[in-house]
Amino acid sequence: MANVPLTIALSDYDHFRDVFTGKIRAEGIDITHIDLPVEEIFSRFTRFREWDVSEMSFARYVSLRSQGDDSLLAMPVFPSRFFRQHAIYVATDRPLENPRDLIGRKVGTAAWVQTAQVWVRAYLTHQCGIDPTSIDWYQSGVNVAGHKDEVQALLPKGTKFTHVPDKSLTELLFEGKIDALISARPPQVFDDGDPRIRRMFKNYLPEEEAYFKETGIFPIMHTVVMKRETFDRHPWIGPNLFRAFEEAKRNSYRRALDGNICRFPIPWTFAYAERSREIFGNDFWPYGVEPNRKVIESFAQYCYEQGVAHRLMSVDDLFPASVHSLFEI
Repeated sequence: MANVPLTIALSDYDHFRDVFTGKIRAEGIDITHIDLPVEEIFSRFTRFREWDVSEMSFARYVSLRSQGDDSLLAMPVFPSRFFRQHAIYVATDRPLENPRDLIGRKVGTAAWVQTAQVWVRAYLTHQCGIDPTSIDWYQSGVNVAGHKDEVQALLPKGTKFTHVPDKSLTELLFEGKIDALISARPPQVFDDGDPRIRRMFKNYLPEEEAYFKETGIFPIMHTVVMKRETFDRHPWIGPNLFRAFEEAKRNSYRRALDGNICRFPIPWTFAYAERSREIFGNDFWPYGVEPNRKVIESFAQYCYEQGVAHRLMSVDDLFPASVHSLFEI
């Protein structure tokens, strides 16, 4: 029997590399890999469903499923994970040194239905005691004007939210029309070294480690979804892809932990990997439902609290039972 051809859009991650180079094969599947910026992948797949399997914003997926969109199913495979205390940016000339300084302030957001924004708002609410309705929210693109949500949220009662069509969040920050902004990707002016913008947490690693020690949560940013019609036609595709992605990730671990040669052009790569293993355990980037149940359930709750999800979603709502875990002998 011929292999099933699949088009898969995933950005360029080392922990998926061996699947896309063919070093590891997903049984019964021939893969055409489409490598694009993640924002483009999310947008095009949301609007047009151009490929069979796609990387997807976790918030976008939860939101769509909560609104009754059953055309997608996810695997508990997580391309991107990030702590997000570092994602709060402020104007250098404003006295904003800790999150509670944001109360009563104007804060920019690129999208309400964006995973990084959900995690930051949850942190402000649950760790910092800040009611999101105590902040005036302004939405636009971080670097360009006019960005709008592609997935509709149900904003909680009392939320102050203004869409700005003609200026970017960076422009608003420099003009003093907002006091801070939250951005998953560093603003271009920050990457360019503009002295007018800084992170709220200049030394953010201790803040992010403290968050993990308090909550046990390593935030999930993206998951991998497939079209339901593909899954229904070949239900074995999900488990077979899951197994291949898991094996590729294990190979990536070995590269990162290699203390003999530097496989990434980053000083002390293996030392950072060893530090991650000390903090998170041997499998420090786990796939599957059970190792991530607390993270998934917490995120689903935050999405519901913030109106990203239109109803509270369960783990079983989000991930088919056949891909909760791998079969082991």
